[in-house]
Amino acid sequence: AKEKAGLLKLDMDMLKRNVNVGFSGGEKKRAEMVQMGILDPAFAVLDETDSGLDIDALRVVGDGINAIMRNPEKGVLLITHYQRLLDVVQPDRVSILSKGRIVKTGGPELATDLEREGYDAVMADA
Repeated sequence: AKEKAGLLKLDMDMLKRNVNVGFSGGEKKRAEMVQMGILDPAFAVLDETDSGLDIDALRVVGDGINAIMRNPEKGVLLITHYQRLLDVVQPDRVSILSKGRIVKTGGPELATDLEREGYDAVMADA
């Protein structure tokens, strides 16, 4: 746990606290990444992992996600509404969900197009 916490620049005193007690938003996200590193799942679903993170914490958490994604035996489903996480984490594929269905899938450029052109423009040719 100490090694994983060190990689994510989490204060070692945080390991002595109850889960998420007194943590800031960024500390909670880092603690989640430490927990994921310890549990070592074959597949992780990360739902809005960038929520509440400042730019420095976003980079640290993104680097943690990238480390997991480099392992070909691991899978990550990363759910986000914002490009800023994808500026740090490079996905293999991007899918757009609408009303519970995948309505469009593409490479990382799909997220860039969505950010630049907006949802309606990207979905016009779906």
